[in-house]
Amino acid sequence: MEAATRLFAQQGYDRTSVQEIVEAAGVTKGALYHYFGSKDDLLHEIYSRLLRLQQERLDLLAGRQAPVEDRLRQAAADVVVTTIDNLDDAMIFFRSMHQLSPEKQRQVRAERRRYHERFRALIEEGQRGGVFSDVTPADLVVDYHFGSVHHLSSWYRPGGRLTPQEVADHLAGLLLRSLRP
Repeated sequence: MEAATRLFAQQGYDRTSVQEIVEAAGVTKGALYHYFGSKDDLLHEIYSRLLRLQQERLDLLAGRQAPVEDRLRQAAADVVVTTIDNLDDAMIFFRSMHQLSPEKQRQVRAERRRYHERFRALIEEGQRGGVFSDVTPADLVVDYHFGSVHHLSSWYRPGGRLTPQEVADHLAGLLLRSLRP
């Protein structure tokens, strides 16, 4: 996985051969195909592992006994930090999702939808309780935040002026300010 992630990030998914992956990983093609049926499966797993991590963390944060504003702020910041911590995975995915098989694209969309629905549920909870404004539909608020998250790989550079947590705090703050009644 590490070798494929590095090569896909450096060269692009479509310009990386299975042979290059196995050579970089120091394994045989047989070993790769034992775990992954195809290069497509490998690309799918790169994104799925990030999404699984983010889903587990969101479920934990959303399920806490804390004010909805705190849970949403933490969830909004967490997805930024985990994306930055796995920037190559995110970059590879957003550049290459269209190259997945139609079935794997459906699977990924379903996984992402589950995540977005859980995130949206926090916004709707706050809107129902009067904590958040309901002027903007929750779906649009979700798209606004995740549009920012999905573009991190195009501009964020490790070692830059802002740490991952500072970027996360700024973006979570923007989200929460946009929801103020």
